[in-house]
Amino acid sequence: MEQKDSYEQLKLERQLCFPLYACARKVVNHYTPYLKPLHITYTQYLVFLVLWEQDGISVGELGEKLYLDNGTLTPMLKKMESAGFLTRVRNSDDERVVMVHLTQKGHDLRRQAKEIPKEVSACLPLSPEDARLLYQLLYRVLLAL
Repeated sequence: MEQKDSYEQLKLERQLCFPLYACARKVVNHYTPYLKPLHITYTQYLVFLVLWEQDGISVGELGEKLYLDNGTLTPMLKKMESAGFLTRVRNSDDERVVMVHLTQKGHDLRRQAKEIPKEVSACLPLSPEDARLLYQLLYRVLLAL
């Protein structure tokens, strides 16, 4: 007969992954009211953050920065291209490489999105020090995985 304690590790309250998952979902949901008027999703917003920082990046590099595979990224980039936010162009030196460039519409969206980080961070009950610590801890885990 198995002891009751032998399944202690299967309790939800013992899972570090659960509060990470639930918190990530709730934080992403806080972005919705700000992204909806821009007609973009949270994942598309992440693509914009990368491209506003470094326009003209390859799909592969974009996927690495966002921890997304091509199967997730390519359909999303096609939608963003159809919406007029960006273009995808094969690299002339290596046709296997697809480069992503913002259009003027994509660049213009930056101005509209400028206050989103401040608005969302105001919803989070963390001091700047706690936010910095959480950021460091999360990146430590992310980079280790």
